[in-house]
Amino acid sequence: MSRPKNENYRKAEPTALKEAIDQMYETYHLKRKVDEGTVIALWPKLMGKPIANRTTKLFFKDKKLIVELSSAPLKQELILSKKKILELFSKEIGPGIVEDVAFL
Repeated sequence: MSRPKNENYRKAEPTALKEAIDQMYETYHLKRKVDEGTVIALWPKLMGKPIANRTTKLFFKDKKLIVELSSAPLKQELILSKKKILELFSKEIGPGIVEDVAFL
């Protein structure tokens, strides 16, 4: 009796580690969460230390990056630079991960 064909079933030939990890992300629907974690981890590098130091909270909600800041003038400045920030994330990480940014 043969088993039904399942692409997630163990294969005899070796697989590259990157391919195996990508397949695991797809199987368990983790790719989105990993991408969001990457954005949060890269926030200080992309925005700079002064902005990162005044950021109190970062989280995602429906492809929207929510940024909580401790400085009202900085919040206003970032709201005016929203389009540039979205372009920066799109260029660095890839399109479609951050569709919008909200500053609180």
